[in-house]
Amino acid sequence: MPRPRKGRKVCCLPGSNLFGPLNATFNQLDFVTMSVDEYETIRLIDLQEFTQEECADQMHIARTTVQRIYNDARKKLAESLVNGKLLRIEGGDYELCNGLEKTCACGGCRKHRCGGNFENDYGGEGE
Repeated sequence: MPRPRKGRKVCCLPGSNLFGPLNATFNQLDFVTMSVDEYETIRLIDLQEFTQEECADQMHIARTTVQRIYNDARKKLAESLVNGKLLRIEGGDYELCNGLEKTCACGGCRKHRCGGNFENDYGGEGE
């Protein structure tokens, strides 16, 4: 029996959860789904320039787990960009940071800059 998956700490949700070609339609079935924890590794490593070790500390997971999540996220980004597929960000095993942790490496989680929740492109709020 496998171990239960540990929730990854995420500092903020994306401002939008659907990205893709300008001429794409919502009924298009050709899309790639990226989890919120995969989005967070891309944000921390590529945008915030964290090392994988710093990212692991921030998300409360092992460095090897960050490496696997990051590689999966990069493949999904490449597939979306190269093949013109819609990229949808949703789901995953994560816990949204409350902004109160002293160990938070991104300055109080920058929760005020991230917007807290995102509104999905279908009109409802994300989870």
